[in-house]
Amino acid sequence: MTKDLNSTGRWLKRLTQGFAAEPQDRQGLLALLREAGERGLVDTDALTMLEGVLEVSDLQVRDIMVPRAQMVFVHRDEPASRLLSVVVESGHSRFPVMDDDRDDIVGILLAKDLLRLYIAEVRERFDIREYMRPAIFVPESKRLNVLLREFRRNRNHMAIVVDEYGGVSGLVTIEVVIEQIVGEIDDEFDVEDDQNIRKEAERQFTVRGITRIEEFNEYFGARLSEEQGVDTVAGLLMKQLGRLPRRGESATIEGFEFRVMRADRRRIDALRVVPPRDVVPPAERSASGES
Repeated sequence: MTKDLNSTGRWLKRLTQGFAAEPQDRQGLLALLREAGERGLVDTDALTMLEGVLEVSDLQVRDIMVPRAQMVFVHRDEPASRLLSVVVESGHSRFPVMDDDRDDIVGILLAKDLLRLYIAEVRERFDIREYMRPAIFVPESKRLNVLLREFRRNRNHMAIVVDEYGGVSGLVTIEVVIEQIVGEIDDEFDVEDDQNIRKEAERQFTVRGITRIEEFNEYFGARLSEEQGVDTVAGLLMKQLGRLPRRGESATIEGFEFRVMRADRRRIDALRVVPPRDVVPPAERSASGES
């Protein structure tokens, strides 16, 4: 511990050389870091992470958790075929296992552990208790820096969040905690910033939630309505379902199948879209001379 403090002190001393005064509190340190960024001593990405490190201790689990309504559960008594279906459709890697109700979490199921189920003889004698990992429970009020330290020490990646009465209020993962420091971590369902619609395969596209309906219609030759008080594809899907859907949920609108591939508690980030017919992207139409 002394070595860490000495290293931090030397780093801070080097950083503050040439500035008017050393910082006396956290706000002063943040101001110094931002000034260092303006001088080019710290690049933008490093500055963002340093600010995240300082701010993460002010956040509690309740500030970033996935709320209970958006959690994807599996039931302890479900057959192997149903479990595999939930895993494939949701795209998650870890699942809380519930018994009789959502406040009775008996373990965590890892998607990778189910690979053995593709062997026929294993599936015939399936017992979920052979696959479950222990569930870790944390209070809503736990500080994120403390939780991250516990995740690292115990090698856990998910914890179930409980309220003051012991009821399940959500879940939190190590990825979400780390994102508070380094920024959002993209996955395979993210679309490049300058590309709202991307073709993945024949009749399979990834579409950003903020894509305007007009752009969607032009790309797919569709006629989705723009007269329902919404402007984006995400808004249209929420209008159809009457709520914010969670990852893995799907709906069909005008023959187009929309499946949520990335979402948080505030918005839909990315959708997988399967059109009712083959679609040639505009760039390919232009290259081939099609109208």
